[in-house]
Amino acid sequence: MSRPGGAGGHGAQPPGRDRPARDPGLQPERTRLAWRRTALALTVIMVLTVRLALTGPPAGGAFGALVAGAAVLGWGAALTVCWRRATGTGPAPGYGRSLPLVALATAGFALLGTLLAARGLG
Repeated sequence: MSRPGGAGGHGAQPPGRDRPARDPGLQPERTRLAWRRTALALTVIMVLTVRLALTGPPAGGAFGALVAGAAVLGWGAALTVCWRRATGTGPAPGYGRSLPLVALATAGFALLGTLLAARGLG
């Protein structure tokens, strides 16, 4: 008895039959919107981190400037990836590294926030 998917039953198409075109629906738009939300969230976090680093207790100093600089650099790297993905201008360079880079920037902001909180409590 033959299975509908061909002899192997793995969904193989008989010769001469074309597969239907893939319909992505709204998936590309949802993906672009998700990257835009990520970029917006990282921007807000960066602004709050820089503000806390430069004006928090004790205000300023070399440590605050270092934290603010690290926040801006991490934000810039992540925003570059997010912007290319959000505008749909194609995959960012190093396509497979987009998500890990944004995750690293997010973890870096968490670490900077922890350092700032510990500095303010101490």
